[in-house]
Amino acid sequence: MAGGIREGADDELAENHEINVTPFIDVMLVLLIIFMVAAPLATVDVNVDLPISNATPAQRPDTPIYVSVKPDLTLALGNEDIAPDGLKAALESATGGDREQRIFLRADESVSYGDLMGVMNSLREAGYLKIALVGLEATSAAPAPAAAAPAAADAAPAGATQ
Repeated sequence: MAGGIREGADDELAENHEINVTPFIDVMLVLLIIFMVAAPLATVDVNVDLPISNATPAQRPDTPIYVSVKPDLTLALGNEDIAPDGLKAALESATGGDREQRIFLRADESVSYGDLMGVMNSLREAGYLKIALVGLEATSAAPAPAAAAPAAADAAPAGATQ
């Protein structure tokens, strides 16, 4: 008989109807350990100072609607001061009730993140969901503040951090 050696004609191999799952469990446990070790390495938890954006500025509309948050947390729509509770009414008159117009939100750098988020929440509650944050365009070298520039130039060489 080709393919196998049998001692006797009566000796037939018994059929095994069971699946041995031990190798599958071993493979799953190894994969579980690999993913448990690799998962923490995939998360980023590093504190960094983010740079100024150098993205190409988007096209400005003909008549942009600017909402400004001043250092004392007062609001201005365009060049006119408005009360915080009058933001919705002022925006409706400026946009003609069109809530699909983009609102450009700009704030002084001394305004805290929480206060800026409060203004953004007020805009969302008023129904204006298209909000663009306005910032300075990046240049090749970030300019130093005018008042601190002479003192910083005397204290450290160019490119040094303090």
